[in-house]
Amino acid sequence: MPTDTTPGIYQVVERYGAGKFQISGVSYQSSVLVFPERTVGWPVGNFSDIDDDALAPVLAESRAAEGIELLLLGCGPRMQLVNQALRAPLRAAGIVIEPMDTGAAARTFNLLLSEDRRVAAALIVLP
Repeated sequence: MPTDTTPGIYQVVERYGAGKFQISGVSYQSSVLVFPERTVGWPVGNFSDIDDDALAPVLAESRAAEGIELLLLGCGPRMQLVNQALRAPLRAAGIVIEPMDTGAAARTFNLLLSEDRRVAAALIVLP
């Protein structure tokens, strides 16, 4: 599985479906974290796997020069509520988390990135 894409090129979620994503020409067979200039594999199989460790790369990215202001959380086939324990560290870093189904998160990421927003997407692979 690819773990990173070419830095410096904005990422575009081209396709998503059962068990896979295609992002900027690279196929991923797992959940992914998509940042404006890179995509990395994300070891989350379903919504219940999300914890502080799973969100650590997003927090690390938020410390970068321009950082991330919005995290779109693709929860899988349907939106789920994010508990306060997961929201708190993101909020402290100045990141708003927006949960939605994975398809909506992928489409919204592309749209917001085209508007030069400081956005990332945590996309759980669809079954």
